[in-house]
Amino acid sequence: MILFTDEACLGYEQEGHPERPSRIASSLNHLRNSNLSLEWGEFEKAEDSVLLKAHSSEHLDRLDQPRDFDLDTPYFEDISRLAKLATGAALASMNHALNGDGAFSLMRPPGHHAERAQAMGFCYLNHIAICAMEARDRGMDRVAVWDFDAHHGNGTEAILFGVEGIRYASVHQSPCYPETGLSSVENCFNFPVPPFCPIDEHMEALSESWKTLLEFDPQLVLVSAGFDAYELDPITQMRLRKENFQTLGSWIKEAGLPTAALLEGGYSDDLPLLIESFLEGWIES
Repeated sequence: MILFTDEACLGYEQEGHPERPSRIASSLNHLRNSNLSLEWGEFEKAEDSVLLKAHSSEHLDRLDQPRDFDLDTPYFEDISRLAKLATGAALASMNHALNGDGAFSLMRPPGHHAERAQAMGFCYLNHIAICAMEARDRGMDRVAVWDFDAHHGNGTEAILFGVEGIRYASVHQSPCYPETGLSSVENCFNFPVPPFCPIDEHMEALSESWKTLLEFDPQLVLVSAGFDAYELDPITQMRLRKENFQTLGSWIKEAGLPTAALLEGGYSDDLPLLIESFLEGWIES
């Protein structure tokens, strides 16, 4: 398993904001001291030519303008470069997956809420949508995107909607921010689950979403790995436990498909344990 991270992504913070540097710092420290078989990969920030596969040129210009995008998504000095660095880690993860190695991007900011021309929900660039579009342009006929973050990836769906050769599936709490993903349409399959959903029902929805993607016979799987469906997450109302994320990792292992996962949400102090559990299932199942 190859992990991609850069401590430069710790360099911005808003006091009291749940998307904070310690998410990465504590996870990185924990994984470096774990018993998992991990390698650490190198990468560079993504070029604008790749970003434009999923975003408008106006949006890329807007990232450099020193004003907040919304209440949840403030402007930070250098946020444009750091978001592009996170996309670079995502692309490197995809490249290694296509070469036969499992890969995980441990970076911030997250990405699945960012739309083609709008930063929102802590997200500035939609890393996973960029990867999916890049994979299609490289000749991948069938690309699957699996999103198990507790929030619907509205940006990912909006960018990938109707794109031939891509199938998106999301399991998410509803009602919950951003109040989208209530039904399935065309190539986008949504599995909303209610707050405090029983674990067995949530896992059944996750299983159905995974089967929906496997039926597509994908050549590449990209995973929006959000860990905020955890029972102790401070901003959601879900019940998943550490061992459930290990199960999700085991499904990826059993499928045997080229797969890259990118960190999205997850705001509990237990995030390092949840990531470790997920990777353990993926590596050792």
